[in-house]
Amino acid sequence: QVRLVESGGGSVQPGESLRLSCTVSGYTNCMGWFRQAPGKEREGVASMSGGGSKYYADFVRGRFIISKDTAKNTLDLQINNLRTEDTAMYYCAAGPRSCGLYSRYFNAWGQGTQVTVSS
Repeated sequence: QVRLVESGGGSVQPGESLRLSCTVSGYTNCMGWFRQAPGKEREGVASMSGGGSKYYADFVRGRFIISKDTAKNTLDLQINNLRTEDTAMYYCAAGPRSCGLYSRYFNAWGQGTQVTVSS
């Protein structure tokens, strides 16, 4: 059974950076980050396969960087140049096979970490 615990969220001003981290226990192939803003549907942000392939949503390319730290068993998301529209609950997710940004690829979810961007 896969267990995911997110950390690193917070309240920041536009233009600042945050680093989200997801501690993973159990076997998984694909790992990713999703987000859900109030009143909006959950959307995929970035994911990474066991083989190292990375997938990014078009709206975050160049600002968000996904990476793994195998020694610490974490999946990290570096978020740079944060915008007010990035305000959302960010969720870590894991899946056993296919990888990408479709939520159907994932069968394990963390509790989420809140990111709030405001001036």
